[in-house]
Amino acid sequence: MELQKEIDVRLKEIEEIIDGFLPEEKGYNATVIKAMNYSIKSGGKRIRPMLMQETFKLFGGTTFAIEYFMAAIEMIHTYSLVHDDLPCMDNDEYRRGRKTTHAVFGEAMATLAGDALLNYAAETALGAFDSDCDKYLVGKAVRILFNKSGIYGMIGGQTADVESEGMSPDEMTDDLLTYIHKNKTAALIEASMMVGGVLAGADNIQINTLEKIAGNVGMAFQIQDDILDVTGSFEELGKPIGSDEKNQKVTYVSLHGIDKAKADVEALSKEATVLLHTLQGDNPFLEELLLSMVNRRK
Repeated sequence: MELQKEIDVRLKEIEEIIDGFLPEEKGYNATVIKAMNYSIKSGGKRIRPMLMQETFKLFGGTTFAIEYFMAAIEMIHTYSLVHDDLPCMDNDEYRRGRKTTHAVFGEAMATLAGDALLNYAAETALGAFDSDCDKYLVGKAVRILFNKSGIYGMIGGQTADVESEGMSPDEMTDDLLTYIHKNKTAALIEASMMVGGVLAGADNIQINTLEKIAGNVGMAFQIQDDILDVTGSFEELGKPIGSDEKNQKVTYVSLHGIDKAKADVEALSKEATVLLHTLQGDNPFLEELLLSMVNRRK
């Protein structure tokens, strides 16, 4: 399997799906819509909707409802990046190789664009009730999506991350850093795979396994991100390196060292692979995609 070619085929399809849900840039609210669309069209690997779609395929899913959630989770992920880049947060001017939303539209409009993307994600996901999918499964998927992106998921992790800025390695604990990574990063990856499984009819045991797989991959993904912030380059990452040090953040690398960080990435990815093989169905691409996430250079 030539993984990148397979990714490119799926990426084209996902881009078309997302574009189909974006609002028109017209009316008195056109500026915020332009900022929304600028943000979501800034590229990216579309990992979360891709994971959702491939997990859906793993369990034999066929309903059109998955597309509503693929678009919604990318809107949620994008809004989190827009807010993360704001001057009051990380104050980054570049992401994915181009100017961030606040650098183009101003801080106020970028804040509104992030708010709008989150709200529009809810509108989009709820549209799945009009699909041919079982309404109970749609409701279950909606609950997972917004639980994982809310105060008990991504926002909770972001809160702890903000409050940990300025901490020394001696003050940061393993429990706190794990909480940050599990919620700030892994929660949306968990949502992606869990929603894909739910909409395809996977049972609760299988959904719990998907959560564990995605949790491991999400943790490994963030640890790898910490590694790349030290070893990568602007050309590879499309954003400034060393931003964690600039913002006085304790990372997995600064807490444990780069050798342990690399070893833990490998251990987490191996465990995720073992768990994936316990599930029904067969999707070699999904396994390769998961491994590529934790071994990436970008």
